[in-house]
Amino acid sequence: MSDRAGTVLCMGNHSGAPGSPGTHLVWDWNGTLLDDAAAIVSATNAAFAEIGLGPITLERYRELYRIPIPRFYESVLGRPPTAAEWEITDVVFHRHYSERRVGCGLTDGAERLLKEWRLAGHSQSLLSMYGHDELVPVVRGYGIESHFIRVEGRTGPSGGSKAPHMRRHLEALAETVSPERTVVIGDAVDDAVAAAHVGARAVLFTGGSHSRASLEAAGVPVVDTLEHAVEEAIRLVA
Repeated sequence: MSDRAGTVLCMGNHSGAPGSPGTHLVWDWNGTLLDDAAAIVSATNAAFAEIGLGPITLERYRELYRIPIPRFYESVLGRPPTAAEWEITDVVFHRHYSERRVGCGLTDGAERLLKEWRLAGHSQSLLSMYGHDELVPVVRGYGIESHFIRVEGRTGPSGGSKAPHMRRHLEALAETVSPERTVVIGDAVDDAVAAAHVGARAVLFTGGSHSRASLEAAGVPVVDTLEHAVEEAIRLVA
């Protein structure tokens, strides 16, 4: 496997013969496969404290959350964050999140679903806006890396949309994966936006960053478990 150019390619082709019409899943990481919503809110509150904001609850976080992330800060501040505010909160958030992430487990059913999907001969990959250099060892540490044909985290500045990353991700898999047979499973409206950007489908999971109402506004299936997410994915490309 290789870590070059911001990617990790796992050995083997789980999708069958090249050009096979099987469904490909692109999984999100934070708030989807990784059950880290509490850690994210805790790190967010630590970041808010740096610029004089009080803490918010998980429920409130889900109501206000927006991508790009500066829009989320704007919804809390009532104005766009200054460049200095964004810089300091971004640094503090990532420092506190790294400390709290170690106590997080995988979402219920995640490991089983990943294994079953691979053993059924289907392909899946992981695309996250978590920094690539941090993501790769974390995924490896949970013992699930071998289930994916590609593991890819964000390269470049934080805070942006997943859409351009999704395009590059699927371009790298173009020999065996077609966007029309691809379903993105994530916890944010931005996952649905990224899927639409490349001509793929999306299913959104309520266990992460958004409220159900926010997710439903994206106009794609919304589910409460990862098992139902996979069921919806199969239905979408049947």
